[in-house]
Amino acid sequence: MYNTGKVLTGLVLFVGFITYPFWGGEASPVPKLQKPEKEKQCIEPVAFMRAQHMQMLDDWRNDVVRQATRKYTAVDGKQHNMSLQNTCMKCHTSKKEFCDKCHTYAGVSPFCWTCHVPPKETT
Repeated sequence: MYNTGKVLTGLVLFVGFITYPFWGGEASPVPKLQKPEKEKQCIEPVAFMRAQHMQMLDDWRNDVVRQATRKYTAVDGKQHNMSLQNTCMKCHTSKKEFCDKCHTYAGVSPFCWTCHVPPKETT
């Protein structure tokens, strides 16, 4: 077989390069988000909010804009105003320290702020 040494060396380098993120320990740390000081509980459980907040915000937008429904009933039975700026940002006051950190880590570019006015940063 021709060039066996070069082919094997290339394969080893290729496999090492492709699998480096798994064994290299270079993964970026999960961002520490600024949590609300006064509120200890979000409108839904944390696991739900981490996984489903974008879908929930889309549902809120559709309900408010298309059906003029403004009240959201959480799993605990409490009712909340369906408003990104008046409900979510009331507790998560810093877009930069809460929204942007996690979205940058996840590599997503949400379109919330193309319509909504981001809160003024105090820091």
